[in-house]
Amino acid sequence: MDHITTCGMIAIVGRPNVGKSTLLNALVGENVAIVSDKPQTTRNRITGVVTRGSAQYIFLDTPGLHKAKTRLGEFMDNVSRSSVADVDVAILVVEPVPAPGKAEEELMHRMDQLGVPSILIINKIDRVEQKDKLLSVIDAYQQVHQFDAILPMSAKEGEGVEELFRLLEEYQVESPWYFPEDAITDQPERQIVGEILREKLLRSLDKEIPHGTAVSIERFHERKDGVIDIEAIIYCEKDSHKGIIIGKKGAMLKKMSSQAREDMERFLDAKVYLQTWVKVKENWRDNPGLIRSFGFTEE
Repeated sequence: MDHITTCGMIAIVGRPNVGKSTLLNALVGENVAIVSDKPQTTRNRITGVVTRGSAQYIFLDTPGLHKAKTRLGEFMDNVSRSSVADVDVAILVVEPVPAPGKAEEELMHRMDQLGVPSILIINKIDRVEQKDKLLSVIDAYQQVHQFDAILPMSAKEGEGVEELFRLLEEYQVESPWYFPEDAITDQPERQIVGEILREKLLRSLDKEIPHGTAVSIERFHERKDGVIDIEAIIYCEKDSHKGIIIGKKGAMLKKMSSQAREDMERFLDAKVYLQTWVKVKENWRDNPGLIRSFGFTEE
């Protein structure tokens, strides 16, 4: 008799900076999503994959809902809203604050409309000193939407991860697996190395500049000796930004490239030779053709 396998499609939604990417990485056990203290760092629906026993869990990490200022911002909002449809369960991630904001209310309304099963994750409980304060948070959300389950957790500390998997078992559907058993993401390697470099930009640069940057991996080639040659172009919107990214005598670019190369080597388990350039493309965030060419897809 054939071994019965199951799959579950799970959307992770919430406003920017509530810890969705941290949660995804904690569930997958690898850094497949950018984690940064700057909001709106996730641009695509990053899929994390976890296979446990006969069950495969497929996680969609969506951009946070925010008021769009550019075409790229509109695109990110559309991805976030559409990904609540066509899933087996949606996880709404919130901070331990007893007042749902507009973004949370909109997502809960969308869940009601679609009738999608939902779990509320109250994240960052490591920051809450008096745990009884969580009761008022739970109560505030229960008054707006009927969740199947509510789980306080700390994604950063890995606290509550096993309990969440136990809850998610309920939503598994008998189905062949979509990914190989050892897969952790559906993102091609060159897309992940681009994200690694972008993460270094986010961590090192002023608040405004990183959101005006995109990374294009122009070359990804493995030599016979196993060394991987990677050539990347960092696009920014202004000449002044280019100067900041490169830094005094190239110091900033060198520092970010060196940090990115180390992470790429860890991820690829190979030696990496990385070359980076910085180019200006004015207003690329309002140009649909450029948005597509930088790898942002609504699929």
